Amino acid sequence: MSFVANLSVTTKTKADTCAWRAHYADGHLVPAKEGFTADPKPCAGNDGTTITVENLFYNTPTRLGALRGASEEYARILDVVQKYAVHNPHVAFSCKKAGSATPDLSTPSGSDTKQAIRLIYGQTIAKELLHSDITSSEDSESTSRMDVDEESPSWSAEAYFTSANYQAKKTVLLLFINHRLVESARIKKALEAIYNGVLPKGSSPFMYLSLQIDPESIDVNVHPTKREVRFLNEDAIIERICNKLQETLVNQSQSRVYEYQTLLTSGILEIQTSSKAKGKAKELPPEERDSGEGSGPSTPAIATIPKKTLSKHKVRTSQKDRTLESMFPVLNPSQVVTGRTAEEEDEEPPPAVRLATEIKESECYLSSVRSLREAVGKVKHHQLTEIIENHIFVGIVDLSRCLSLIQHAKKLYLVNHGALAEELFYQLGLRQFGNFSRIRLEPPPSLRTLVSLAVHAEEGAKNSRLSEDQIVDRIVEILMDRREMLVEYFSMTISSEGMVESIPLLLKHYTPNLDKLPLFLMRLGPQVNWTSETECFESFLRELAYFYVPEPLIPDKSSPSPSEDEQSARWQIQHALFPALARYLVAPKSLLDRDVVQVANLPDLYRVFERC
Repeated sequence: MSFVANLSVTTKTKADTCAWRAHYADGHLVPAKEGFTADPKPCAGNDGTTITVENLFYNTPTRLGALRGASEEYARILDVVQKYAVHNPHVAFSCKKAGSATPDLSTPSGSDTKQAIRLIYGQTIAKELLHSDITSSEDSESTSRMDVDEESPSWSAEAYFTSANYQAKKTVLLLFINHRLVESARIKKALEAIYNGVLPKGSSPFMYLSLQIDPESIDVNVHPTKREVRFLNEDAIIERICNKLQETLVNQSQSRVYEYQTLLTSGILEIQTSSKAKGKAKELPPEERDSGEGSGPSTPAIATIPKKTLSKHKVRTSQKDRTLESMFPVLNPSQVVTGRTAEEEDEEPPPAVRLATEIKESECYLSSVRSLREAVGKVKHHQLTEIIENHIFVGIVDLSRCLSLIQHAKKLYLVNHGALAEELFYQLGLRQFGNFSRIRLEPPPSLRTLVSLAVHAEEGAKNSRLSEDQIVDRIVEILMDRREMLVEYFSMTISSEGMVESIPLLLKHYTPNLDKLPLFLMRLGPQVNWTSETECFESFLRELAYFYVPEPLIPDKSSPSPSEDEQSARWQIQHALFPALARYLVAPKSLLDRDVVQVANLPDLYRVFERC
């Protein structure tokens, strides 16, 4: 304020013998008059602090000229102070126009919200107020999701709103989010919709809503004045609040019907059934109340407020849906034997597959692994993680380009499942560090042979100063020297004879393309930083994740039916990869750059068809 007005502060504590006054300009202490120092000066004053702002916008003529008349600006100030007085009933507020003898607003301290509304907005509103408290811990019967996000931020709300007996020409909404007066057209529209079946057409309610939510979930940079805000899980929170308020309204209506029925049964009222006055009630005389004469028909039906959901807001899918084919895996014939873990070799394969296998986080005391796990949580994008966690798989769009469609709520997204899988398998590697299951290779292939195949196919090896044999020797020497570390941390077993006996298994019911095994082993030599512990673990797990990424397959157009490789890849992506993504992926913001794109929104599609 000191940048656009003359600002002074007068303050005094109970222990001080006098008050102190300081003047500010452009954020710094300034002298009150020329020739004086800028230090605070003693003066007369009461206990407390008084902040005085004068000559507003004296140095910004453009903003000064944008101000309207004094009466209109004062009306706006009074409106804001009244709303904050309702929100802070424990604080005394007073607002008086310059030159006026009495204040236009004066509230006592130590009050409550309902009493503050009575003092400011009148007894008519106060006597019809209903109260409701809503928290995120309460279950919502109307939620469209199967599971509740355990990591979603908690929130709470308090609401005071008028019953069906109060009717006004214009809606009055006092909305506070984290004790800040804001505006939200979406919240206002949703709250007004509650009264559509309660109030007559053209009538509006009075509502006060205070919402407490995690500050990290709020975006205040929606409007230049910071009056409008957006926050995470906005649709779900609004829906929960509206459901609770509607439930309170219904209960209040039922209690009124109960009182009405009590009057009927006691003989005080009689329902007239004549054709001219059907449905009207009249009061019976005292002598007829005990005789039972004039008793009306049976008790009327309890009034209920139907909850109407527009078609454009309906979500017609559920995570509980499961197809029959998901229970029977489609395996690549070349991987049926090698795709079994060492722990499963002595067991009979189950007739059906349960994909909801929990992957527990291993206990690890290495500071390097702990720091890598913490780094994953720091880059988490909450909204994208929620989309992946509560998605509905629609289908694979292009297997050769790793493109799939998923649905979340009323929106459709095109995702690169290859990029999502690479991040997932890296995080699964960190999650199971030092406690991997194994894929046993029988018969075990030669490490040198596999590396030689990859080096021979690598075009960059021909431009190296080293021969192919020298490159192979170096890579094999690096891996052989670190056999003990590989088997201890990653369950990757290489025998003393140089035979690859097992590789780590990151996800059950998902077998990587073993055609990529030579390339994986070759890249472990130059791509892994073996000199630094943290960088070594990170780069190794990144290479392991790259090895596990579904390989883009080019479909055979000459064949009318998909090949066995393509059928196996499609089954693994839909029934193994995407359920694991929903359960374990902590999505970083980097995936939003090009790997997750919104392609459709149900309400927008309805608008398009309405124009047609």
